[in-house]
Amino acid sequence: MRKADNKHSSSRRRAVRVLLLVLALALAPQPAVADGGGPGSAPARPPASDLAWLAFAGGVFSVDAAARTVRYRACDGDTGRVADPGMRVRDGVARGRVTVAGTTYAYDIPLTGRSRGFLAVFPPTGRPDGHLGTVVTDPMPPTDPVAGRRLLPLTGQLAAIVDDAAATNPAGVTVRDLSGRYGDQQIAVNGTFRPKAASVIKLWILVELLRRVDCGQVSLGDGVLVTPADVVDGTGELQHETFPQVVTLHRLAEYMIIYSDNTAANVLIDYLGGFAPVNALIDSMNQRETILARKMLDTEAARRGEENYTSPDDVVSLLGAVWDADILAPPTRDLMINFMRRQTLNNKIPAALPPGVPVAHKTGDLPDASHDVGYYLIPGTEVAVAFLTGGPIATGDEVVRRLARTVYDYLTTSGAVEG
Repeated sequence: MRKADNKHSSSRRRAVRVLLLVLALALAPQPAVADGGGPGSAPARPPASDLAWLAFAGGVFSVDAAARTVRYRACDGDTGRVADPGMRVRDGVARGRVTVAGTTYAYDIPLTGRSRGFLAVFPPTGRPDGHLGTVVTDPMPPTDPVAGRRLLPLTGQLAAIVDDAAATNPAGVTVRDLSGRYGDQQIAVNGTFRPKAASVIKLWILVELLRRVDCGQVSLGDGVLVTPADVVDGTGELQHETFPQVVTLHRLAEYMIIYSDNTAANVLIDYLGGFAPVNALIDSMNQRETILARKMLDTEAARRGEENYTSPDDVVSLLGAVWDADILAPPTRDLMINFMRRQTLNNKIPAALPPGVPVAHKTGDLPDASHDVGYYLIPGTEVAVAFLTGGPIATGDEVVRRLARTVYDYLTTSGAVEG
């Protein structure tokens, strides 16, 4: 190595050390999560996960501690999933440094959700950058385990419905408190159940589009030329219009959610660059049960075994990250939830609840799958929910309604009892 190279390398190492010193100060001990153990008891430490990602403005840094891999995905680029065999995992914290295309990423990521992590980015030229942010895991640990225990009896009620339906409609359900009333607790029955995603996959398409809006890479006022070849049937309104015509990204996104428009979804997949960017979003959030592998109504692809899948845990992972503004900025987060509030396919969650209960949701329907996922927006008792079923759609619809009503009844009656 030349003397100049040695000098450059030494300077770079000093910069890393300086930023990591800043990191050490930034990650000073934080208030522990209360465990309700009584006076003098040691606070409970939430368990570490193998999968965690750091949320920061404009991007994420994802860690798989078991596989020793990381991924940086932000407005300025995407490393893809890369190996870091030198990753050190100790005391529930992953630390390491990788260089991709000349840029070095030095990280210190606690493997416990709601912790603070740090990423230092050293480009080949220019000044280094540091990102301090919240660590996201699935599930996120409760902020108050004592309050969280009040949600746990709901698990048994949901399990009874899932067990009763299992022979005809295998099902999974995940519920996460978003209000703090139940300590931000998450519960699940068959949370990793992995049916065909149906139109629930459209939520990830929307998030990837809105992420690019946040990055300033696209505007929802931009137009896309839609041709007759793009038009498919099934759910949606665009199929009834005349083409070719230019349709704005805003209308495509809106129709994809409120009408579950298949044409809009397929046009947006193409606009985003195919399946890979959406799957990159999924991978960056460590959602291992979800994949986008075909367009809507592509029966030939389905016959080849190319299918879209998801799970209740992955859905709530996405919904939680959206709600917390970890993956989208507040304005685009609000826009997405507003689209979901205006959903016009309301024969499942809304049909199961008393009239007027505020919800924001997205359905998914196939002959062998029935889903509904979203938010109960009951003031002071907001939750994210995912009800997914396989088997015949008619009976699956009813299973979803039973699960949806059980959650509502618990939140508004027995779940309201203190203790």
